[in-house]
Amino acid sequence: MSKFAECMESYMAQNSDLNLGLSEALLTGVAKGLGPSIYNADASKVSGSDKAELDRVKTNFLIKKLGLSDGPELDAAIAEVMEKMGSSNRNKYRAVVYALLAVKFGKESMYV
Repeated sequence: MSKFAECMESYMAQNSDLNLGLSEALLTGVAKGLGPSIYNADASKVSGSDKAELDRVKTNFLIKKLGLSDGPELDAAIAEVMEKMGSSNRNKYRAVVYALLAVKFGKESMYV
C-alpha cells in the first residue's frame, strides 16, 4: 500500500469514527492539495489548543487558499470544527479539518 493510501485510510477511518459525513473524493482532493506535508507526523495534524496553529489555519487555508475575508465567522468556524473533532482527540488530521472547513464555507468544488 502506498503512503498516500495509508494516509487516506486514516482520514476515512476518522471520518467514519466521528460520523463527519465527508466524501472520499473531497478528502482525497484536500489531501493532494496539502502535498508532502501529509507525510510529516507533526504537519499532518492540527493542534486545537495552540492559538498560533489555529491562526495559521485561518490565514493560510481559509483566507489565502479559499479566498475568504477575515472576520469573526472564520474563528467561529474553526472552533466549531475543533469541537466536532473532539477536544480529547489528539489526532486531528489536517486534511479532515480542512475538508470540514471547505464544506462549512461551501468550497468543496475547489477539491472535487
